[in-house]
Amino acid sequence: MARGLLIAAVVVDAGIAVLITTISGFIVGSGPESMRAGATGGAILMAAVLSCLAAPAIGFAMQKYGRPVGGIIVAWLPALVGLIALMVPPNY
Repeated sequence: MARGLLIAAVVVDAGIAVLITTISGFIVGSGPESMRAGATGGAILMAAVLSCLAAPAIGFAMQKYGRPVGGIIVAWLPALVGLIALMVPPNY
């Protein structure tokens, strides 16, 4: 069961990484539809993509060394943080 949850986390985290990569031009690009977030926005996007790619690897490593519950939590952490971030209301 733990392995199945870790595999599902890989699929979800890869999807999040692809989504962040595809919309990055609208956030840090230089076009008229861009938010022009600059270097800070680019660094935050890169950290988000790297965390989405590293979390499942750490989760599988934790499962291999006898901590499957911790591995599942770590692997699903980017998705949970994303869901929490969606619940924060915007400042208008």
